[in-house]
Amino acid sequence: MAVANAENTSSLLPLDGRVALVTGGSRGIGREVSAHLAALGARVMVNYASNSARADELVAELTSRGQKAVAVRADVSDPDAVHALFDRAEEAFGSPPHIVVCCAGVLSDKYPALADTAVDDFDIMFAVNVRGTFLVCREAANRVPANSAGRIVTFSSSIVGTLLPGYAAYTATNAAVEAMTKILAKEVAAKGVTANVVAPGPVRTELFLAGKDEAFLRRVEQQSMGRIAETTDVAPVVAFLASDAAAWVNGQVIRVNGGFV
Repeated sequence: MAVANAENTSSLLPLDGRVALVTGGSRGIGREVSAHLAALGARVMVNYASNSARADELVAELTSRGQKAVAVRADVSDPDAVHALFDRAEEAFGSPPHIVVCCAGVLSDKYPALADTAVDDFDIMFAVNVRGTFLVCREAANRVPANSAGRIVTFSSSIVGTLLPGYAAYTATNAAVEAMTKILAKEVAAKGVTANVVAPGPVRTELFLAGKDEAFLRRVEQQSMGRIAETTDVAPVVAFLASDAAAWVNGQVIRVNGGFV
């Protein structure tokens, strides 16, 4: 576990004093979300699945800016590991997480038709994208303190609306996350906790770019304001949902896609 010990000297930052847990927080959108929340004053637990070097690098980067972060490895599809992840956040920062962001996700870069989708690929996507989100949300529902401006943010994809061939299993995982989060929002509302979904369109990450050719990327650019999004287009939306300004936003799916249809 790598810990950034530097003190955040500003008491004026909007997330000052809050603990944020970001699954899949060392790469792609999750990395940008971790950095953005830390810049707003949150103490951030950066969860990662396998690449400790990337996670430690991010923690070191945040430390150099005078921010606080911890990098912890955990498999989000394992209930014991998820429980321990929340324990580590509380040990590191002296408080259960106030903000939980579920960024961990996988996508098969084979893009098969449903008829050609391997059961193993289907199971892997559901294990991380759905089971993992369920386990993290279940833990969050039980452990985010009541009346503490608690926020749960899950990730889906705008592909739930576009319904592209080759993405049947992946799209199904995202549809499941959206339905689950909307119900969770109703269940945690009495605690003063909100739950919302961020559903990006195409974003320039390793996950999105894998297996795609230039012709496909050009078509995407033509459909979404002339470019593919960067992670910096998405993280501020998560930060808004985590902030006091979004206290009355609950059970919503926010599609951050530049109009991609």
